[in-house]
Amino acid sequence: MITHLLLMGSLLSSPGSVGHGTVSDTLRLEVGSPEVDGRVFPVHRALNRVYLGDGSEPVVTWTNELTLGDSGGVPVMRWVTLGEPGPAATGGHRWELLQTYNARTLAPMAYSNTSSSGAYMHLTIDGKQVRGVKRGPGGEAVEEPVDQTLDRLGFMASASDLVPMAVGLRAGSVMIAPVWGPNMPAAEDRIFTVLSQETVSVEGAEVVAWKVEERVADTGSLYATWWLTEECPYMVLAEVVQSNGQVRRITGVALDG
Repeated sequence: MITHLLLMGSLLSSPGSVGHGTVSDTLRLEVGSPEVDGRVFPVHRALNRVYLGDGSEPVVTWTNELTLGDSGGVPVMRWVTLGEPGPAATGGHRWELLQTYNARTLAPMAYSNTSSSGAYMHLTIDGKQVRGVKRGPGGEAVEEPVDQTLDRLGFMASASDLVPMAVGLRAGSVMIAPVWGPNMPAAEDRIFTVLSQETVSVEGAEVVAWKVEERVADTGSLYATWWLTEECPYMVLAEVVQSNGQVRRITGVALDG
């Protein structure tokens, strides 16, 4: 899950709720839009597995844990993601990703990614200002400063699936929102379309979930298809198209405790 957004007004149900009608309005969002309310997500833990194509063994696995807190009077969500190579991996490294978002707006506030390869990136995000340090893998790598001013703040690209859930899932709704990630020079618009509810197979279980497409606005190309629910693990299945055309299939199951 850890792993975007957007004027539908009264046609949308309250944030996080699911309507049963069909709508065709397009909701255009920015970070801070009142339609986005991430407080629908409670504390929870989930396990994600990543498969390449039709592979039956995961190439990567990770756990996501969400805790809630306060930072200078601002409610925040803190995500801890711990990842490692799966049985089908050829190489790879363990990694830890720590992220802090504004709990209501989903605005990114802090990002820290550390790999067993020696690479790391530690960022603070204050509005459009991004500052921190980064280093590549290997013992010879040199730490470099990061100082970037964004033209436009975006929702975190690696957690774009949070956006439609924080707005509310309703068949036929369309959301356009900017997304951004630490390796992107600027935010780009993505289009999220809520299609319908489907029954999908997730790690041997049948799950009813909302199918949501995410497309790149400039080209219309499909970036990912998400299957989302209103309870943990929220993202139960995803198909993400890689640059080489291969599909990464990601499953999500709830963890107790």
